[in-house]
Amino acid sequence: MTTGKTSGLISYRPMTLEDIGRVPTDCQGAGEAAAARIRDLGAAAILAFEGEKHVGQLQFRRHRPDLRSTKGIFSPDYWGDFGNRGPALPHATLGIFCYHVGQVGEGPERDPDYQGRGIGVGLLDYFLQWSELSGFDAIVAKCVPPYRAAMRFMGGLPADLYIDRGFKLIASWTEPELHKALVTRELIAADSDPDSAARVGMCVKRFSSAALGN
Repeated sequence: MTTGKTSGLISYRPMTLEDIGRVPTDCQGAGEAAAARIRDLGAAAILAFEGEKHVGQLQFRRHRPDLRSTKGIFSPDYWGDFGNRGPALPHATLGIFCYHVGQVGEGPERDPDYQGRGIGVGLLDYFLQWSELSGFDAIVAKCVPPYRAAMRFMGGLPADLYIDRGFKLIASWTEPELHKALVTRELIAADSDPDSAARVGMCVKRFSSAALGN
């Protein structure tokens, strides 16, 4: 699959080598990281455009069960860090990293005009179709609390959206660091229940039961 599809005024397509230097690469890693990922996987992200304007992306990497985030929630590696949770998965498993909805340039700023328009879900749906057609066996995602403040801060989606697309919620746990960050930034009330306001989880979708020996 090489062509994008359009949903309203937004189009989606995979990130290729030609996009490096032309679209934002925050969280992709320094130097050759994105290029190496593209050569290995066929793409490093799914990009969203309004016309020629980059307005979002969903980043992904090959799943590594041994990946650990040394900076907690403030490192891109956090998205691939599930501790010792979850089942053994095949080498051809992709891990969803962060969603950058409303990203029109380098840096952390997000244009709110592009949020709440279904772009994150559009990126996910395109990514799932592309991944299956590209021959990958499974997808792993870390879901975030189903609150707009948490989703915007983290750049992720809640469990119900993944489950609606065939994922299974394998494990869930409360993330104290996330709760503290949301409270500090006054995105949630200080007395919010951490077990609901900062609960994350591991979601897994398997494309081919035969490839996984089931």
